[in-house]
Amino acid sequence: MLLLRCHLKRALPQKVSCRFCAVMGKLQSKFKHSTYKYRPDGFIEEKIQTKAFQEYSPAHVDTVSVVAALNSDLCVSGGKDKTAVAYNWRTGNVVKRFKGHEREITKIACIYKSSQFFSASRDKMVMMWDLQSSSQPRQQFSGHTMVVTGLTVSPDSSQLCTGSRDNTLLLWDVGTGQCAERASVSRNLVTHLCWVPREHYILQTSEDKTIRLWDSRGLQVAHTFPTQQHIQTYCEVSEDGHKCVSCSSGFEGEGCEATLWDLRQTRSRICEYRGHFQTVASCIFLPRALASMPAIATSSHDCKVKIWNQDTGACLFTLSLDGSGPLTSLAVADSVSLLCVSFSRGIHLLRVDRSQGLELREVAAF
Repeated sequence: MLLLRCHLKRALPQKVSCRFCAVMGKLQSKFKHSTYKYRPDGFIEEKIQTKAFQEYSPAHVDTVSVVAALNSDLCVSGGKDKTAVAYNWRTGNVVKRFKGHEREITKIACIYKSSQFFSASRDKMVMMWDLQSSSQPRQQFSGHTMVVTGLTVSPDSSQLCTGSRDNTLLLWDVGTGQCAERASVSRNLVTHLCWVPREHYILQTSEDKTIRLWDSRGLQVAHTFPTQQHIQTYCEVSEDGHKCVSCSSGFEGEGCEATLWDLRQTRSRICEYRGHFQTVASCIFLPRALASMPAIATSSHDCKVKIWNQDTGACLFTLSLDGSGPLTSLAVADSVSLLCVSFSRGIHLLRVDRSQGLELREVAAF
């Protein structure tokens, strides 16, 4: 018996140490992360070993809160260091830093395939920036009395809509910086805003567990979706404007879901995606180039990114970013890549691999 115990003890896997070495201004890392591939035979989880990835110098000196894609090479991020950072995620280089906010940046909204973006902050301000001009804001939008928690740009880039914990939505003229419309709903603590492509409508989630659709022409509520059981943390609209997805807070698997809604005539619930064990902080539609079927991705405080079959609700793949802390933001980078923000390790570059089915792996962090 003693001999058997000795053999078993020797057979136990040893801890893998993590070593870094400088490589062309970046750090080479060999962290391991857990990934789970879901097979058709009952969706049994199958653990897969991940490959090494590049650890670049951090884009921020403090916790990152949000990331958004400016174009197919650049992303913009913001966080507790009160700085917006334009970053080339292909080369691992900071392109420009933008300083002007007095407190943490909470939201970023980009005018895609341009040089302009907006940032919102706990200092109650929204600022407009241009990568091609100075590091000073081109425009400032002041009107909220509490932290700004919602930010979205109209399809033609002429209007900006902001939301706050002060229960209000403000509609701005981007050119003049003047507030054109103001609307307030009791207990409507805004968590996110998203403009519907090619439409006058704005989708909004709230801490009052409600999803609202606003008509920007007069800034009136056009539709209120059925009240959910938990706080609605985020929302996104599909490229065709026909569907939207929202996600919720939760704990130990209670809540923690994403929900697909019809935005056309019925405006009813289509599908739910359940499998996370803590608050789902972000949900996005994946471009068809990323997945062979309509798919949705979610990121959660449980350190996991999941890819779902949009139509059936089946989980296709799970990537667990062990040791990263809560995942707070998710964005599409290009036709094969995603950007994910974590509380402890900054921004993660994730690559979708379809060579052996649908897989997701981390290739870089910065």
